[in-house]
Amino acid sequence: MDASVLDPVGFARRRFRQWWQARLPLTDTMTLTQRNVYILPTRPGFMLALTLLVLLVGSINYQLNLGYLLTFLLAGSAVAGMHVCHATLRGLTLNLLQPPPQFAGASATLSVVLGNGRNKVRHGIGLAVLDATHEDHWTWTDVPAQGSCTVQVAFRPERRGLHRVPPLTAETRFPLGTFRVWTVWRPAAQVLVYPRPEPMPPPLPAGEPRSGGTAMSQVQNTGEFEGVRAYRRGDPLKLVVWKKAAKTDELVSRDTLQAQRHELWLDDAQTGLSEREARISRLAAWVLQADKLGQDYGLRLPGQTVKPGNGEAHKRRCLEALALC
Repeated sequence: MDASVLDPVGFARRRFRQWWQARLPLTDTMTLTQRNVYILPTRPGFMLALTLLVLLVGSINYQLNLGYLLTFLLAGSAVAGMHVCHATLRGLTLNLLQPPPQFAGASATLSVVLGNGRNKVRHGIGLAVLDATHEDHWTWTDVPAQGSCTVQVAFRPERRGLHRVPPLTAETRFPLGTFRVWTVWRPAAQVLVYPRPEPMPPPLPAGEPRSGGTAMSQVQNTGEFEGVRAYRRGDPLKLVVWKKAAKTDELVSRDTLQAQRHELWLDDAQTGLSEREARISRLAAWVLQADKLGQDYGLRLPGQTVKPGNGEAHKRRCLEALALC
């Protein structure tokens, strides 16, 4: 049965939320004004209003002057708190920093800079990713006077590719908690999501014969071999790359001249899997494995080829090709 039939109120709420968010502009920097800041009483606020009503009726019925004084004193405090609460969020500047790439299934961190141009501290400001299930995970902070602070929130992308940052929300209930002031923000930035690496991939495929001769890249200017591989029992200690072992806590050995006549290609056809996403996941795991070993490697995808190389930039280029293929 359709979910809208079982929960018509929730269906109408989701549709209204989607329609309302679609009307918001896309921007990575937003200054909060009276046009994009909203205010409503909270549950304690409604209880306070009900209490004030009971006090007022009792004071009128029994002609209690002190009752009038208490009622209007509490009502005046609530009105002053409403003004302070709205002013706490109004005038704040939100600036989203470009999010770094993340792997699918992992938490992507979003850094937002909150800027305060006033000479007063803004207390109790929360920021969260707007969640349709109303289970927003808040990060709370105070913004110093004439200063700024950085708040980090996270969301979990489940699919690879280029995704737009989800809507964010900021709110405050300072100082009394009787009113909730909030805003909704649609950033224009996009986050690149790499494919989820296979947890336990098979070993790297065998290298292919290198074109252009057998001794074209035997020795570098330092006299060391270019390639490395996982350490094997019996390897001479002089072939162990101790610098890489100190950084990664994993023993690797310099490759032999015979292996240097081959080059490593991570080919989509070599994965041995029929499902497309499973092949991409295995290739991503191979890219990370080859990069950890410090090997030169290339990537072959249908309609796209990344030439052999190594280093952080090459790894990111291969993972980006896997994310967008």
